Amino acid sequence: MIIDIHTHTFPDHMAEKTIDKLSRAAHIITHTNATSDQLLASMEQAGVDFSVILPVATAPRQVPRVNDASAALNERYADKGLLSFACMHPEYEDWYEELGRIRDLGFKGIKLHPVYQGVDIDAPPFLRVIERAASLGLIVLTHAGLDIGLPGIVHCTPKMCRHVVEEIGQFPFILAHMGGWRNWEEVPYYLADTGVYLDTSFSEEQIIPRPGDDYWDGKNLQMLNADGFMEIFRSFGSDRLLFGTDSPWSGQKESLDFIRALPLSEEERRNILGENAKRLLGI
Repeated sequence: MIIDIHTHTFPDHMAEKTIDKLSRAAHIITHTNATSDQLLASMEQAGVDFSVILPVATAPRQVPRVNDASAALNERYADKGLLSFACMHPEYEDWYEELGRIRDLGFKGIKLHPVYQGVDIDAPPFLRVIERAASLGLIVLTHAGLDIGLPGIVHCTPKMCRHVVEEIGQFPFILAHMGGWRNWEEVPYYLADTGVYLDTSFSEEQIIPRPGDDYWDGKNLQMLNADGFMEIFRSFGSDRLLFGTDSPWSGQKESLDFIRALPLSEEERRNILGENAKRLLGI
């Protein structure tokens, strides 16, 4: 079984406009148009069995509306391999009650995005949300490290994530982008002994610029090559890595090809590509 733990979609009526805006900000191409149907087509082509959709609330007032839409998506696509998490914003005033509602609606977890939400992951507004989510048995998946669309801003470093675990204890805590996008040298040092999970999304090989956009001229396009990936792998092992793509920002087939080419045993590859996520999600 192959499970992509990290994807994004948008409602059909807003997908084209939203993706155009985001891709211009990041100066990169997309691999789909970020609709649910396009994600399903990508899954069929790549051989992915399940994709987890991660909604983000960029403003507190968006939280209940986004979660209602995500619950409707789960109903509509329950038998097609799409599974949405809920969202939460650290400054949403009804965070405590909404997390209970998220659990009651059957969501498996929540997505946090400290960069877009402008709050450090280990600051009190996030700590209270994470502690409540953990007590409800919800998975917490957070963007980690820098964000390609907001250069220079980081609200979730490996050191901050270690502080979260020290404050709250062990719970299903997934750090996107191999533990911290372009903070990778810090990931083993701060996080190898914590029990956190890393997803592999948007971390392999090279950034693909938008055609005709010269933003990346002379800039570093390299992300993690095979050697860099394996260096982190050796600190965490196969039981704490989860396959993810950040679709539409990375291609599912291309990301699978990268993992399959690594010098891993079949058991290690199975763990990363689906078995770990299967266990966490209860699939």
